[in-house]
Amino acid sequence: MSTDERPENLTPETVTPAVADGDEQPLDERGANRSRRPQSRRFVEFVTSGWAERPASTAVRAPVADRAAERRSALSAQFPGTRLVVPAGSFKVRSNDTDFRFRPHAAFAHLTGLGTEQEPDAVLVLHPVADGTGDDGSAHHAVLYMNPLAGRDTPEFFSDARYGEFWVGARPTLDEIATTTGIETAHVEGLRDALAKDVGQDGVQVLVVPGADEAVEEVVAQIRRQEESGEADAHLAEALSELRLLKDAYEVEQMRLAVDATIDGFEKVVRALPRAVAHRRGERVLEGTFLGHAREEGNDVGYTTIAAAGDHATTLHWTDNDGQVRAGELVLLDAGVEVDSLYTADVTRTLPVDGVFSDVQRRVYQAVLDAADAGFAAAVPGARFRDVHDAAMRVLAARLEAWGLLPVTAEESLEPDNQHHRRWMVHGTSHHLGLDVHDCAEARAELYLDGVLQPGMVFTIEPGLYFKSDDLLVPAEYRGIGVRIEDDVLITADGNENLSAALPREPDAVEAWMAALREG
Repeated sequence: MSTDERPENLTPETVTPAVADGDEQPLDERGANRSRRPQSRRFVEFVTSGWAERPASTAVRAPVADRAAERRSALSAQFPGTRLVVPAGSFKVRSNDTDFRFRPHAAFAHLTGLGTEQEPDAVLVLHPVADGTGDDGSAHHAVLYMNPLAGRDTPEFFSDARYGEFWVGARPTLDEIATTTGIETAHVEGLRDALAKDVGQDGVQVLVVPGADEAVEEVVAQIRRQEESGEADAHLAEALSELRLLKDAYEVEQMRLAVDATIDGFEKVVRALPRAVAHRRGERVLEGTFLGHAREEGNDVGYTTIAAAGDHATTLHWTDNDGQVRAGELVLLDAGVEVDSLYTADVTRTLPVDGVFSDVQRRVYQAVLDAADAGFAAAVPGARFRDVHDAAMRVLAARLEAWGLLPVTAEESLEPDNQHHRRWMVHGTSHHLGLDVHDCAEARAELYLDGVLQPGMVFTIEPGLYFKSDDLLVPAEYRGIGVRIEDDVLITADGNENLSAALPREPDAVEAWMAALREG
């Protein structure tokens, strides 16, 4: 890389060797051997001087700030007298000294409103205060601990490849983040002392979101008694997950943006089908097309795209995407754009590669579509989440019986101890959706699977049928066909809204849509 090349105007005398003669270089320092970064006083003075004043801040309070404050207050009400620690998380190593692109923990994003790649290693702490004296009359005062912008006169500026401004760009100042979020900010170096304050006195307990940041968890473990961990932290994670079960108006708006961008991405994929058919790894062509669109129009994909052609569509999470795309077969595209606020869509369509369904493909597709429609009919306020799945399964069981594939009647198959139809539909029909593709996953079963549907809930409806090519219990004409249809649904006061309805679902409409895109 050009950033590691030795500057031409430096002589060996100005470069500090990594290891003195005869010394054994520590293993964790050897990654720097490819670089000859100068350390002389003369160089440091030169590289840290002569910079213009930074432009005046343009930070303004984010539209989501008030909503995030409401969420923090709702969480505060559940944990009076308890210090709550919600880390953004840190970088995850992809390979050696290269990291994956940073994405904050969903709970952190939800409570602060910070999205995209802000702010690695930041930690939101809700400090307990006398009830009613906290933020917005709550029982907590929020402080966001983070790394401040380093000055250009610091070694970090030019020598830190992970955080340095010269390498990765300037991060916002503490004041800018405070303005954007409406949360008090502080240097992360004061985090340990802040977490330890009054612990063990007046019943103050510290809870941390498990699995978000190992380093922060270790700090908390050192501060508190070990018996305070485990179940108590799990209760915090549970509460944060359940807090997202109902989406507010801002979140619904972000979901609409994510779905609309996803629909545009599906259109680009259809236009790329001829190129995919001509390529030896056509599935990668489709995946790359959608990924490029997601990065252009949003933050990223919300999850690894499934671009599964032919028999690969019968593998539920086929993400290798290294197969051919052949005319006459189906291709299953399961993809979602994650917008900058980190809310993601999750949509699936199963498309005929050459634009026209065969008779058997249409038969299977129609069965799945009918099951999805039954799920939509069941997704109304007052129903239970599990009712959506049950409605879809009744349709699929009946259809499989009519095709002669079940060894029992559909009614018998639907009995809890039988479930023969689930051989060809092994996953659930729905999952909550939002900041995570499988949002609210740590919510209690009584609020998730057995939860009562309420306006503001957003989840998927995605039945499928998957007949693997080596499945001897189905006729040969069905083998190698996998179909899934997935839409994102918002529960409303009087029913539901299919957020992804603009993407055709009916087989005739799918064929007409594909033809129009290819002609356009």
